[in-house]
Amino acid sequence: MTCRIIIADDHPLFREAMVRTVQRLLPEAVIEEAGDLEAVLALLPFGDEPDTLILDLRFPGLTCVSQLGELRRRLPRTTLIAVSMVDDEALIGEVMAAGIDGFIGKNIAPDEIGETILAIREGEVLVKYTPSGLLPLETGTALTPRQQEVLRLIAQGKTNKEIARELDISPFTCGFMCRLCCVP
Repeated sequence: MTCRIIIADDHPLFREAMVRTVQRLLPEAVIEEAGDLEAVLALLPFGDEPDTLILDLRFPGLTCVSQLGELRRRLPRTTLIAVSMVDDEALIGEVMAAGIDGFIGKNIAPDEIGETILAIREGEVLVKYTPSGLLPLETGTALTPRQQEVLRLIAQGKTNKEIARELDISPFTCGFMCRLCCVP
């Protein structure tokens, strides 16, 4: 039996990996892709629900959790799965309360992602993620001006060696400062 699955994520590399994972698990599935909420909605003509919608939690057009509730009301028979790097338990709780069938963290192994998708499609309500160790965006932790400078150069795509040269510090110090900026 053919099933219809929409994979919605604005990151092309992750979307492609998810498509391949689903194709491996469900070779008979018809898979459609979307990079933003508008494209998802264009794939949802009234009366023709997909079997599963795998949806990035943060992508263009999806601005609040209440939109997930609207998707649930519009697609009552569709299995809705949120995927995200978010590992904030309160936010995940809000997502699940909005009627999502499952939550999968993007930082778990591909085989685990596949197993979790299959379990959710079979009716299990699951939340599966591994804490990322990233600082939440709303922390009050302030970076020093030097750390901010290192972070700005990282954002420009500079290597540790290039950053060290530009800031006149050793590459070892630069690597240490990069870890201070990016990991608690």
